[in-house]
Amino acid sequence: MKQTMTNLKQLIRAGRGIIPAQTVILNGNLVNVMTAEIYKADVSIYEDTIVAVGDVSEYIDENTEIIDATGKYLVPGLIDGHIHSECSKLSITSYAKAVVPCGTTSMISGLDEYISVSGLEGLKEVFEEIKQSPLKVFWGAPYKTPYTFPESTVAFNFTKEIHEEVQKWPECFGVWETVREYVTEEDENTLGAIEVAAKNRLPVFGCAPMARGKELNGYLCAGIRLDHESYDHEEVVEKMRKGMHMLIRESSVTHFLKENIRAVTEVNPYLARRVSFCTDDVTASDILEKGHLDNVVRLAIKEGVDPMNAIQMATINSAEAYRIDHLIGSISPGRIADILLVDSIEEFKVDTVITNGKLVAKNGKLTYELKAPKRSSVLTGELKCKKTTKEDFEYKVNIKNGKAKVLSMDVKGPFVRKRRDVVLEIKEGIVLPDTEQDAVMVSVLERFGRNGNKSLAFCSGWKLKKGAMASTAAPDDNNLIVMGASAEDMSIAVNHLIENGGGQVVVCDGKVLEFLPLPVGGIASDLEAEVISEWEKRVNKAANKLGCDLPEPLMYMFFLPITAIPDYAITDVGPVDCIALDTFDPILELIENK
Repeated sequence: MKQTMTNLKQLIRAGRGIIPAQTVILNGNLVNVMTAEIYKADVSIYEDTIVAVGDVSEYIDENTEIIDATGKYLVPGLIDGHIHSECSKLSITSYAKAVVPCGTTSMISGLDEYISVSGLEGLKEVFEEIKQSPLKVFWGAPYKTPYTFPESTVAFNFTKEIHEEVQKWPECFGVWETVREYVTEEDENTLGAIEVAAKNRLPVFGCAPMARGKELNGYLCAGIRLDHESYDHEEVVEKMRKGMHMLIRESSVTHFLKENIRAVTEVNPYLARRVSFCTDDVTASDILEKGHLDNVVRLAIKEGVDPMNAIQMATINSAEAYRIDHLIGSISPGRIADILLVDSIEEFKVDTVITNGKLVAKNGKLTYELKAPKRSSVLTGELKCKKTTKEDFEYKVNIKNGKAKVLSMDVKGPFVRKRRDVVLEIKEGIVLPDTEQDAVMVSVLERFGRNGNKSLAFCSGWKLKKGAMASTAAPDDNNLIVMGASAEDMSIAVNHLIENGGGQVVVCDGKVLEFLPLPVGGIASDLEAEVISEWEKRVNKAANKLGCDLPEPLMYMFFLPITAIPDYAITDVGPVDCIALDTFDPILELIENK
């Protein structure tokens, strides 16, 4: 995508038909997302760029590759407007293999999970990996790391001084996922990142779940351009009426499209051109079973959105929101040649995928072999935390026997946790978890060798009856999180991850039931999506054997360290009150036996 005097001259000549096309697509029905029209048109491609649309007969010579699109619709490549691909547990290479055949050719991401575990050095390795991939990544520099409030521990801290450097990189297209609390609390690193972005004329991407009224007004005064976090359609409408571009999220665990699309289908159809889509966090299993953004397009159409509007939401709307519509988002001269051949815009099943001017996927599979790069120690290093014992996961208090009234973080969906007061027994100075009351232990261990932090608290909603489960994939900081009804099994789970360089594990009665290794930073794998999907199912099934009936037990658990959504979370610094923005003591009252 780098422009030089030489390639500009070549593109201009190719656009004028002086240089013949390398590839042309003939006989297709062009879905023009700029004008909301569908009509017969051919497309001429030179290198990675669309150079002509319409009658391209004068652009063809004997060396031009011809792609016959008779009976097909030509649709721009789909754009995922906000995605943490790391949460799929797939590396960039494996992720591209899974989503590009579905029609997703670009994504906007902070790659923040990689940064949290490997810093800028690891990020640069990921950038090199992206260059070899058919999936484009438009990177937003994280407003800061960690995202947690109070600040938890990560391998690398993103500061306003770092922004002075990285916002000048050619890979940088804005400031990523700027959480509302950091703006309204006037955090200096966050405001510094926004200040640098204003100087560099870069957009600032938002994250403002449940923001309304005065809090939203204050947030918008910082210059935030868009948001991907709305919990109902009224919230969507208010944000859009106040000037925001809105992304509707449909992830593996947060199914918000049905509710949020009501802003368009019930309130105001004219909002449609400023609405786009994102998946945020998806599993390999979901991609294989449902598709990716193609599935989101289908869901929108099912909810009553006109197919043209739904396609615009997945393409040009996102490009315009992120100010990259001069590069992608439409089938227009001068744009990168990311083009899908689709049988029907109503059913929206992707037949053929062209990225960067090359045919890369057909009938749901890549047309060539894509290999992951050799990994350096930066992204495959050991977990830098000490082995544990069961005593590390016993909640000790200063009375020997009695009762403890505790605050248990009760899960109400993947992100929202509410207060639940539970009375637990104290025996020999230890507060005992109680599976009958659905109150078990949860802990986060710092794993980067910076301070050795370890927190301990109580949680509910997983309905564990025994055992433990643990994960080193745990945004926003990707420390080691473990949950369990047994302190001994919690210790075994943690130690297994330490011994094996990270992953996800389920333990019961001293035995490892299932283990999913994640050797890339402890958060991802280079294995195929089909393999990871099978492992996901086995790990979730093992969690079900412990008593958990949540749809994604490990995923629900590894979201616990996210402090951006009320009411409670837990990080390595302790359990967090996400409204007070401070840690809290989960012990509310101690009653000693007399």
